[in-house]
Formats: sequence, structure tokens, C-alpha cells
Amino acid sequence: MKLTANDVAEIMRLVESSAFDALDLEMDGVKLSLRRGGLQAPMDTAQPATPLVAAAASVPAPRAIDKKPSQPVAVDGAEAVRAPLLGTFYRAPKPGAPPYVAVGDTVDAETVIGIIEVMKLMNPVRAGVSGTVAAITAVDSQLVEFDEPLMFVKPAP
Repeated sequence: MKLTANDVAEIMRLVESSAFDALDLEMDGVKLSLRRGGLQAPMDTAQPATPLVAAAASVPAPRAIDKKPSQPVAVDGAEAVRAPLLGTFYRAPKPGAPPYVAVGDTVDAETVIGIIEVMKLMNPVRAGVSGTVAAITAVDSQLVEFDEPLMFVKPAP
């Protein structure tokens, strides 16, 4: 799998909108180091720059993303279903389709409650707990951080 300039731009956007200050990625012999806040990555002068890194320099800087509205930290007696990875969260399998789950729906540990897109790969997110959906805190089509609560489920008695 080769990284394209669009992949690098998406990675830059995800890092910029996350709490991370740095990312080091190596795939198929290509090394990508991203730093925020003017931090300088150590340069290995023994290795020549790859064309992909040069292409990344021509990608426009990501634009600032508005902060999400404040979300409830917890719902009494409910367990948080947390994001297993950083990416864009979708509540439905495709635009215009009904969401996987809604508040009041009953779920079990294997119920798919949404998908997280990372570099054009769609990753299903399972509830991991049986019970009733009490609240949905993740905003559809918005970036979620690793371990961020997506929804709260009141466990079945």
C-alpha cells in the first residue's frame, strides 16, 4: 500500500485536530514525521528524501477545526462506549441511511454502533456491552479521538 499526497494531507489534518504534538509513521520504506508547535524532528542526513515527503510539502496546511460542543462527561449508571481509534465517526453505514443505533435502542456486545474512517478504511465500532443506549455524544461525520466516549449504554439488569 503506497501513501498518496491525499493520504498525507488526511494524516496531517487528523494530527492537527488531535491532542497529539507529534507523529512518526513508517510504511513500505517511507518515513513520515509530523510535529506541531515548531518542534524540529531530528534529520537523518544519511537517507535521501523520498518523493512522497516532497509531495507532502506542497499539500496546503490543514485548516483549523471548530471545537465540538461540550458533551456530558458521564450518564448515571451507564457505561461509556469509547472510540477504539482516532478518525471520523459515522453513525450510519452511508449518507441518508438510518443510524446504526438511536437513544433507547437495545444493544449487545456485538452490535455495531457506528464506523470510524481512517485513511479511507471503514472500521466498525461495536458496543462491547449489553443494554440500552442512554445517550449519544459523538457528532456524526466529526473527528473523534482515541478513547473518547461515543455513547453511553445502561447495562441490562
